[in-house]
Amino acid sequence: MSEVTFYGADWCSDCRRSKSLLNTLGVEYDLKDVEVDKANADAAQALSGRTNIPVVQFADGVILVEPSDAVLHAELKVRGLAK
Repeated sequence: MSEVTFYGADWCSDCRRSKSLLNTLGVEYDLKDVEVDKANADAAQALSGRTNIPVVQFADGVILVEPSDAVLHAELKVRGLAK
C-alpha cells in the first residue's frame, strides 16, 4: 500500500496540478478516480466532508483537500516522501 492515496478526476485542473507535483517529485500514490467509480467519489466525500477534489490522504490519516503545491510539498517533506 502506498503512503499516499489520491482521489481525483482527469477533468479537474487542481487534480492535474497536484498529480504533476507528485510525479515530478517521484512520489508513489494510489490513484482513485472519482469519475470512473462512484465508490471512490463517496470515499473522498466521506474523508473530506465535501465534494471538492483532489483529496489527498496520507497513511498517517492526514487529509488535504485542494491543497496548493506549497502545502502538498510541505506535507510530503514532513513524511520524508520528498526533499
